[in-house]
Amino acid sequence: MRTVQAEDITNAVKEMCISVNYQLSDDMKSCMDQAVHKEKSALGKQILGQLEENLNIAREDRIPICQDTGMAVVFADIGQDVHIEGGYVEEAIQEGVRRGYQEGYLRKSVVEDPLIRRNTGDNTPAVVYYSIVPGDQVKLTVTAKGFGSENMSRIYMLKPAQGIEGVKEAIVRTVEEAGPNSCPPVYVGVGIGGTFEKAAVMAKRALTRPAGQHSEIPYVREMEEELLERINRLGIGPGGLGGTVTALGVNINVYATHIAGLPVAVNMCCHVNRHAVRVL
Repeated sequence: MRTVQAEDITNAVKEMCISVNYQLSDDMKSCMDQAVHKEKSALGKQILGQLEENLNIAREDRIPICQDTGMAVVFADIGQDVHIEGGYVEEAIQEGVRRGYQEGYLRKSVVEDPLIRRNTGDNTPAVVYYSIVPGDQVKLTVTAKGFGSENMSRIYMLKPAQGIEGVKEAIVRTVEEAGPNSCPPVYVGVGIGGTFEKAAVMAKRALTRPAGQHSEIPYVREMEEELLERINRLGIGPGGLGGTVTALGVNINVYATHIAGLPVAVNMCCHVNRHAVRVL
């Protein structure tokens, strides 16, 4: 049995909340660099250049990439041979988010009740998902989800008879209907299978997979590649002003489901796709 201190969890979450909002991860930076070379539209290239300039300023001046610094979503994969000492893990994670958004001077965007709408003042509570996994480590994945793109996400309960083509159409339609509202070029996370809520969580987690890393399942990999090509043919382009780079990537996760169902969730994300991983 290995011991991990709750304070170490808090510090890791704090640092990740700040870093994902100040600088693009290496995998997403590589995506953006490639997008500039792939974009065929002159206006599209200009917009991508402006986005990259914004990213450079944010990194160098230690200021947020975007004014919407997001709602924190944390995936905590906790090894079954880990003992967390010095505090409750949920409180440790929430305290990390609180410190990160306060010390990093990040916008506080969370309201305590979805209808009463009073701001909590520290961007908590974060949304936290726990998994018990083999081993003696704690893996923390932090994302900061802006709601321009989140609001354009969709979930579909398709009929099994609609099959793979129905799934593809739902994904492409979601991106097309989002248009410029998701701050393209976008990154698209997809969850297929499970139940209503399982599909949505898979779609969210799909966005945290390293950019450019495809599914290990052959037919899913083919879908990711085909859908990226189809989405980029929509012509929405950078900033929604036309072009050949509408999406930077499509990541798909799949899971078993019921014989009567075919859940599909599409989680839209803007071009920064903020995420970071720490292993304790």
